[in-house]
Amino acid sequence: MILKLNHLNAKATAATQAVIEAVYSMVANGHLDKGQFARLQFELDWIQYKQNFREVVTATRGFSAYGAEAPLMDIHVDTRQVDPANLQVELARALATSDRVFIEDFKSLRQSVVWEFNKFYWGHLLAWEHATGKGYDQALPGGSSDGHNPQAIADDVEEFLDLLMDLRDKNQLPPEVNLLEIGVGSGSRCAQWLDQFHAADAKRGTGFYPLIRFYMGDYSNDTLDKARPAVAKHIDQCRFIAMDAMNPIKALPQLRHKILQVHLTNVYDNLPDEEVVRRDGKLYFVQVRAYVPQAEAQRLSHKYGIALPEFKGRVLRMIAEGFDSFGGTDQGVPFWQELWAAIRLEERLVRLEDLTEYPFPEGLDAGKLEDILSGAPADFRFHLSSGALESFIRTLPLLHPRGYLQIFDIFVTDLAQYRTGFFGPGKLDGSLLNWVNGALLKEVAQREGYDVHFRPFQYRKDTKTSILYTTRRE
Repeated sequence: MILKLNHLNAKATAATQAVIEAVYSMVANGHLDKGQFARLQFELDWIQYKQNFREVVTATRGFSAYGAEAPLMDIHVDTRQVDPANLQVELARALATSDRVFIEDFKSLRQSVVWEFNKFYWGHLLAWEHATGKGYDQALPGGSSDGHNPQAIADDVEEFLDLLMDLRDKNQLPPEVNLLEIGVGSGSRCAQWLDQFHAADAKRGTGFYPLIRFYMGDYSNDTLDKARPAVAKHIDQCRFIAMDAMNPIKALPQLRHKILQVHLTNVYDNLPDEEVVRRDGKLYFVQVRAYVPQAEAQRLSHKYGIALPEFKGRVLRMIAEGFDSFGGTDQGVPFWQELWAAIRLEERLVRLEDLTEYPFPEGLDAGKLEDILSGAPADFRFHLSSGALESFIRTLPLLHPRGYLQIFDIFVTDLAQYRTGFFGPGKLDGSLLNWVNGALLKEVAQREGYDVHFRPFQYRKDTKTSILYTTRRE
């Protein structure tokens, strides 16, 4: 048995000894045979998200590409939730996996139904906010988005004005100054940016404001409608674009090589993702299936008048059609919220014998991944950041030769960090999020002819946010 402590949180040190004692007791009592014991790898994680997809104990078995069980089993223990007195019970439950109502079959995390829930949330954001009585921003750490920080916006405006002045001095200033924000939320950041740009432009006397074309892009029409009043003072400068954050160039092909700034705040961490485990020089891809614990499924079925055998079908119908099957939002939204809190993910690790067969996200292939991992730890689990990577690759063609991509998000900037913390997925209201594999984005960008730099977010104490800048390599 291998025991790995994936964090340095002192509050959880007692769990280490408790795990060892629980495992020895289960072997002695015959609840865990010596073959299982020999292939166990216990991983102790401190899961900082109050809501997540993990039970207290999660068992993850290994499989070959052909479905045969492999001699590999990981046991994940959430040391934040664990009660040493109940650890044996939780361990036995994780190994049994019989008391679950499944919503899907095993598949790549990227293809899981949980991302359909994520889309559903953004499509019904107003209904969720009405039910909770608070806006999305209030659910974020600190109660607001780091992208809305007034000083961060002011500094960005000044830097952008410097860029425009330099372009004008070199006779390179375009007739229209295009900016794009992807994932505009309430529109607050766009409004603040335009307010400050208008004021700074007037103070400098540079006359750039009439040239501004600020494209506000979002997947959700609800969100765009909500954002429109926020920028009413600058409506002539704004353009509202329905777009998939994973494919910005598709929505704006006419702006290829014409946008001087693309900004995103907490978008990449909310895009479909998948995870990979590296073990003994081999790569295993994490497959998942969403479920609701049996007791919770029975409770929800009783409360909302659903026959338990119909539970899965009713859930999938809600995601596809909305709340009509519940008689409207008064019943449907509370069911949705309680269901989301109850959903968990069972995992298995599947080894692909031939990496070239794997459908890698755009910008990455087996050869590139193997090169990137050449200096990485030999045994670790990491995000492929598939959605973020595809969005990244499909945004770069929009950039003007002097333009830049600016991303406020939570990034893993060194692959070794994955051995010292849990980086998702976690739940945030009705959506989910992962830290973004910034180290992988940086490597891919370099192969595309771009430089990536990370800048600490200095505007809020103890924030996990950092700022990624991408510029074309000269």
